[in-house]
Amino acid sequence: MKLFDVYPLFDIEIVKGRGCYTYDSLGNEYIDLYGGHAVISIGHSHPHYLEAINRQASNLVFYSNSVVNSLQQRLADKLGRASGYDDYQLFLINSGAEANENALKLASFHTGRSRIVAFGKAFHGRTSLAVEATDNPKIVAPVNAAGHVTFVPLNDIDAVRTELAKGDVAAVIIEGIQGVGGVQIPDDTFMQQLRQACTDTGTVLVLDEIQSGYGRSGKFFAHQYVGIRPDIITMAKGIGNGFPMGGLLISPMFKPVYGMLGTTFGGNHLACAAAIAVLEVMESENLVDNARNVGEYLMAELKKLPQIKQVRGRGLMIGLEFANPVKELRTRLLKEQHVFTGVSGTNTLRLLPPLVISREIADEFLSRFKAIL
Repeated sequence: MKLFDVYPLFDIEIVKGRGCYTYDSLGNEYIDLYGGHAVISIGHSHPHYLEAINRQASNLVFYSNSVVNSLQQRLADKLGRASGYDDYQLFLINSGAEANENALKLASFHTGRSRIVAFGKAFHGRTSLAVEATDNPKIVAPVNAAGHVTFVPLNDIDAVRTELAKGDVAAVIIEGIQGVGGVQIPDDTFMQQLRQACTDTGTVLVLDEIQSGYGRSGKFFAHQYVGIRPDIITMAKGIGNGFPMGGLLISPMFKPVYGMLGTTFGGNHLACAAAIAVLEVMESENLVDNARNVGEYLMAELKKLPQIKQVRGRGLMIGLEFANPVKELRTRLLKEQHVFTGVSGTNTLRLLPPLVISREIADEFLSRFKAIL
């Protein structure tokens, strides 16, 4: 049987990881500045994480959500304290796409409306509404579970207000920082106006923090730089450090009803053990502060390089825009300098390293990067 060939692969097999480094089947070492699309939050093979999941796996990997799983409540308590949202409710699923699907469904149930407003260059998962960021004209945004989607320009509050005034919008969904769309940060004033516009029209504001959340921006969630509180926050990526998991933080204005949402594997015992270990490491090693400090240092150094057209980002979510396509640059970084990076569109390199990255590793990356430039 062949694999379904829908994305290109580098001819490298990674077989081991430690901290911010990975190792291929030939024994070559790489600096990992991409973390599997921002998934690796506390570093590869962190000993506390491995001990926690091995201990849980030796007892129970999974059982139905029809019985009590005290690990879910332990996770909810820790996550509430870490995020500053301990008055919200937690719903656990398996991925970011699932998180957004459930958020839009919940918004539609709550408002009795069906339309969604999203933003140009947004990406909210393969099964939801946002393949807007793709460069492939054959890929179009499918209709999501809640209804059809209207895309408006990022930071255009008048366009948002025009759509909300029509009275049929269930939710506005926006990323804390656009990831696939090129590491674009929404304007602070726009975000505050958006929160007010949603409040005024009874529209649910969904903050997609799947890539920009879990400490990556230097705060637990990127929207916390702006001082707003959304109605639903969606999470995934770094929540399980590589173990598939997603979640929603849901405002108290939503009243749960049996049968409203459901999941088979969401919040299973092994996933919860992984997620609890992630939060324990983040707290004990001050990784949110580290993301902010090392990110600020890295961006300041990158801004000194004249070959880069623009450096954008917050914390360890960084986009490097060039005047020309970056495909060859990224390949040379990987093959010649053994550095993993990502891309956004055609001209932007994306850096999403584990939150444990040190200044010393950042300096090593800068040295290798300058050699290629």
